[in-house]
Amino acid sequence: MALNIETFSNKTGGFPFFKAIGHPAAAAAGRALVAQLADAGPVAIYDPLGFAEAFTELYDFSGVSVVDVFVQDVTEIGKAVLGHDTKPVTDLPATDAAAVLVMAFDATRLVDHIRHLVPPGANLVTLDAMRLPDDRLGNRAHYLDPLNFATNFAFFRDGDNQHCRVVTANYWHGYGARDVRLWCTLLDEDGGELAGWDQPLADAAVSVVIDSRDVRQRFGLGDFAGQLFIHVIGAKGHDVVKYALDTYGDDPTILSCTHDANAWPADYFAGLPAPDAGERVIVWVQNSHPCAIPARGLGLNLMGDNETAWLDREIPPFGSFKLDVAALLPRARWPQQIEISAGKHVVRPRYEVEATNGRCRIAHVNVERTDLKPDPKIAELGNLLGKGYILPAPVLPPKQFQSTVLPTPMARSQARLPVAAVIYDPQGEALARHSFGDQARRDSVALKIDEILPDGALGDGFGHVELVYDFAQGGDADGWLHGLFRYEDRRSGHIAETSFGAHMFNAVLVYRGEPQSYAGRAPGLSTRLFLRLGPSGTDTLCHLIYPASTPWHATSDTLLMLHNGRGEAVAEQRLAIPCGGSLLWRFGEIFSASERARAGAESYVIIRDSGCRLFGYHGVVSADEAAFSLDHMFGF
Repeated sequence: MALNIETFSNKTGGFPFFKAIGHPAAAAAGRALVAQLADAGPVAIYDPLGFAEAFTELYDFSGVSVVDVFVQDVTEIGKAVLGHDTKPVTDLPATDAAAVLVMAFDATRLVDHIRHLVPPGANLVTLDAMRLPDDRLGNRAHYLDPLNFATNFAFFRDGDNQHCRVVTANYWHGYGARDVRLWCTLLDEDGGELAGWDQPLADAAVSVVIDSRDVRQRFGLGDFAGQLFIHVIGAKGHDVVKYALDTYGDDPTILSCTHDANAWPADYFAGLPAPDAGERVIVWVQNSHPCAIPARGLGLNLMGDNETAWLDREIPPFGSFKLDVAALLPRARWPQQIEISAGKHVVRPRYEVEATNGRCRIAHVNVERTDLKPDPKIAELGNLLGKGYILPAPVLPPKQFQSTVLPTPMARSQARLPVAAVIYDPQGEALARHSFGDQARRDSVALKIDEILPDGALGDGFGHVELVYDFAQGGDADGWLHGLFRYEDRRSGHIAETSFGAHMFNAVLVYRGEPQSYAGRAPGLSTRLFLRLGPSGTDTLCHLIYPASTPWHATSDTLLMLHNGRGEAVAEQRLAIPCGGSLLWRFGEIFSASERARAGAESYVIIRDSGCRLFGYHGVVSADEAAFSLDHMFGF
């Protein structure tokens, strides 16, 4: 059974209540509150804000004797909540309860309103008993301010010669935040706290690097594989904690990257590739809540197959489990795709692919939307919005890399997927087009770019591919077009992969919030991307793509601003990317040795363009070129 909690709305954003009651630092107080109620005798619940069901999903109320549930809104009277028909709070004097739980934070006013209705001798308690300390809050007057719960989980491991590196910047400073702190909690495989610390950030756009080797040494830890919980105290502007996550090893062939976990648990995820020959695919199931994931609470099924194979074991609160896909779906083979029935127990999971050649890579799955239906208007948008929805991705130099495209259904209602792939050179000239046709949900067709790219079309260079809707053979669309993109180095056999969803780009007309803007209303027609730089001994690559749903400015006017670890700009370079084209570049080629030296350790690049929206991918290349990583970038 899925958890009955609200975590995210595509219209209003994330809901802070589940973060407040599910915070690792609040869990012990939450359990103590429930134990107090279990010992109290008959309990009445006053639920003016509709939080009771969600709270009892994350905390075991089986030992609490609930006798009545009361509400404030007259339209809510008579609804079933916790097995009781709700009553008006004005009936509270008639309850036989020995304790009354007011299911709310900041409950003083709510308690004052009903104090005269509470039966004599009944004990009044509120959720304020599990409130975080005031020094952990940016807005003490409004506890459920989303900015009080700017939190996220990161996959975090150190052991077997493998390490992790979380990289971001104090982007909240740009929105006026001061005295920002990171409150970090390292959770082990069983969900217990291994270490905790505060990390003050200077009042500047300073870089932030959390390396598992440093954490291990600082706290004298052994091997671990769990979660790093990050809480930003004093956030402004963004309640989303964004970061790049590099995984690397003592052996330079161990190198991969992914990014932030998308902090809202979902019912379903998709885009998980089945193992290819000689591969083992691992799903890192990492519990995001203070309650256990029950046995058969998480399962896998092949895309388009309704038969789910369930994980028949419990995962403890905040615990982690390494699930081998073959244990549940032994006959799954690439290019088949797998869905995860997650029941809102986890944030976006990571998966890891281990190959028999000793190489490994890590990536993430994506949220399957449950609120979308096919939209016939999308097929009509071409007259006004040209290409409409575009999903751009690199085509790395084909002489060295095999680039593969796999469209991935990503909405529960999507029975068919009409899609095409178009390959462009750096100048934005189309070189080849491939129609996948109107694919059924169970279809899973991987396209190797070599199969359609004319011989020598890119020479020693690069290009990019765009997935777009293709209604030539019928079908419908919902706007949630996704794809997985895989890159294999022909020399070393090293592989990187990434996945993302489509948007409209660089059009002044808007539809359903597209072209998306991360700051303000649509259309989003500017760029601000964060490029983290690899550690010493590596180089950083970046592939910037200038997709355009409709014709836009002939070239971009893109500024690369190199910052040192203190957030100070130390060098700039300008780029001009043709509309519809792209540019693949290396940090070591764009910025001189003296500029890189001035930037020093923990430096980063901000990619800024005020005239167009670019889409970017970044990665790290080992010194001997034997390994590389690649993932899409984020902005703020």
